[in-house]
Amino acid sequence: MIILAGLIAGISLQAQAQLKTEIEKRFSVGGYGEVALSRNFYSDNVYRYSSSASHKGEQHGRFDIPHAVVYLGFDFGKGWTMQSEIEFEHTGTGGAVEKEFEEAGEWETETEKGGEVELEQFWIQKSFHPAFNIRMGHIVVPVGGLNNAHEPLNYFTVYRPEGEYTILPSTWHDTGISIWGHTTHWRYEFQVIAGLDAYMFNTENFIKNGAGSPFEFKTANQLGLVARIDNYSVRNLRMSLSGFYGRAFNNTYPYEELPETSRFYGVKGRTAIGAFDFAYAGRRFVARGNADYGYVGDAYAISYMKRNRSANNAPYKKSAVGRGAVAAGAEAGYDILPWFNLNDKEQKLFVFGRYEYYNSYIPDQGEEPAQWTAVNRIALGLNYFPLPQIAVKAEYSHRFLKAGYNPEPSISIGVCYMAYFNR
Repeated sequence: MIILAGLIAGISLQAQAQLKTEIEKRFSVGGYGEVALSRNFYSDNVYRYSSSASHKGEQHGRFDIPHAVVYLGFDFGKGWTMQSEIEFEHTGTGGAVEKEFEEAGEWETETEKGGEVELEQFWIQKSFHPAFNIRMGHIVVPVGGLNNAHEPLNYFTVYRPEGEYTILPSTWHDTGISIWGHTTHWRYEFQVIAGLDAYMFNTENFIKNGAGSPFEFKTANQLGLVARIDNYSVRNLRMSLSGFYGRAFNNTYPYEELPETSRFYGVKGRTAIGAFDFAYAGRRFVARGNADYGYVGDAYAISYMKRNRSANNAPYKKSAVGRGAVAAGAEAGYDILPWFNLNDKEQKLFVFGRYEYYNSYIPDQGEEPAQWTAVNRIALGLNYFPLPQIAVKAEYSHRFLKAGYNPEPSISIGVCYMAYFNR
């Protein structure tokens, strides 16, 4: 910035103005964020499913800032651009070194607060034509409706839609190469990314944690292939297909080449995901929906190995992974504000409803089913838009589990924004 200021100071006022305007055109700053306040009329005890009768009638509250994101981008010219996205989840993370006088004055490192700070995007792109672009770096993996449109103004609920958020990484981001482009009615994207880690799969979240890494690097002994295609032929409607395929077994650190005598020799952990999603945005009516299915080959072998061979302090999940998982849902909202004859056309008030079903654990042969993973959920509420970039949300939601488990109703309110600040 000092060098830039010196360059600007050394030229005429007119040239300074032109240079400043050019920089402003090329530099983009934006982001999104959300605040959520909830009262959950069910227990948050870890044994609420294994001992549901003991936790009947319990409730708890949670206040949170799920995501606060900053976009920074720059157009270098001649088709070269860059984009970065820094995300603070749950207000970030914090630690401190303190002197504990109750423990003989020893210095201790303590966790002051939970949360995460992540670089969700950092890529450099070369654009040859609207129909052909190459992007390399840390990129969003657009499998499913939520990962493709994960900003809070793209769904009605206070929190992200539960089904896809439960079984898929969200926001799914990984390092790799993307080729994408668009025409009048079509958009396509193909990606090669680092593969998933089967040791991070689990009962509650299927493959969700497999995209992360507890290390300073992302293990890439195996690669993943991603494809997405969007169609815009019908006015105001987008229909999309997306998917992922890759081997997830032995994509860990340190790498271990299993001998032919091992009972796990030949285990691949082939993982496949297929998804359909759509979004319709009319003048007053908005509807969105998704249907996702995931499959993990060798799920029984992976579950056995995770439970019996990983070290006690290894950063891996030890619960079983199912051979499959499913999530399907739809939401619709209608703007009722015109009924009140207001002249401000920027304001909107949507009454919405959402239904979804998801199951994060369809067991492999030999594994016991986990009945609590199958969930039906409804949400009803309001979204008020005082401006196109801001929404105030309120909802009542209810999870319906199988007989023998306590129902899980909740009330939530939230406020969120999504905007570019220099446009």
